[in-house]
Order: sequence, then C-alpha cells, then structure tokens
Amino acid sequence: MSTTTAPVATITTWNIEPNHSLVEFSAKHMMITTVKGRFRDVSGTIRVDESNPSRSTVEASMSAATIDTGVAQRDQHLVSADFLDAENHKAITFKSKRVEGAKAEVGDEFTVVGDLTIRGTTKEVTLKATYEGQGKDPWGGQRISFTASGKIDRRDFGLTWNQALETGGILVSNDIKINIEVQAVRA
Repeated sequence: MSTTTAPVATITTWNIEPNHSLVEFSAKHMMITTVKGRFRDVSGTIRVDESNPSRSTVEASMSAATIDTGVAQRDQHLVSADFLDAENHKAITFKSKRVEGAKAEVGDEFTVVGDLTIRGTTKEVTLKATYEGQGKDPWGGQRISFTASGKIDRRDFGLTWNQALETGGILVSNDIKINIEVQAVRA
C-alpha cells in the first residue's frame, strides 16, 4: 500500500516598501495633454503561494491626501470633495480577488483582478501585471518586485466633477490610466 502526500503549500508574506514603490496615474487635460500624478504614501502586503502562484493575494492602500501631481493648487483640488474627498475618505484601497496565469519566472505576465475602493465606492478592476524578480538586499533581506497597469473610468467611483470646453470636449478625461511599480520586503 503506497501513500501519497499533497505538496506542502509555501506561502511567503511580503510588505510593500514605500520608498521603492510607485503608484502613478495619468489623465488627459483639455483632451490634449497627459497629466501624471502619484501617491506618496503606499502600503500593503503581498502573499505569494510559491507552489501555486495563482493563489497569491495582494492588499494595498494609498493615502488619498498624499496625491502629488507637482502642482499644489491642482493637488488641493484633487483632495477636495470635487474629487477624492480625502477628509472623509482617507484611503484608496485594493484587495485582490483572484490572480490568473501567474507563474514564478521573471518576466511572466499575469492578471490580477480585485476590488478597488475610491471615495467609499468599490468596483472590480483588472490589472495586467509582470513578475520582475527577487533578490537579496545588502542588509540580508529578501526583496521581490512586480509591475502592473490598468485603466478605470473615474465616474464609476463618483469622481464626476468636470467642465465643458468651449471648443467641445471636457477639461479632465474620464479614463484614468494606472501604472504601478512595487518592491516588497519579505516579512
């Protein structure tokens, strides 16, 4: 009689390293110019299931008040009730629901589907992600890196402020592109 044992799941936990991570967004201004911004305060946890990467998870949070487009007046407007309403909605959060097609090889592309919450409204979003690799840092710690990108319609999250242009079109695009560069440290 032979017995077989199921492979033991190896799950590693990684804490997002805010000094080496970037959550960036871009929108069109007046339908002609791309304006970019970022969130300066990013935190979160990535749990990697090494035996089955598709069972990995990610949870992340960005402080709404730390939005930075490089223009103080614009940033003040973006944290106001017209947009993020940072006084009443402190954080923008993402929590994965599933990971599709993940493998453990550097350069592998996969999809992360999860719930994005902005201004108290939660919608499912899909991010295209790439595993960038991992390595040992000079202090003996282990680091891992991923990139991801996606697009949302800001109106889905109650971000409806806009102005019509005399020449047609709108002042701020409804489509917002998201670009993420994450480095995390093994817990």
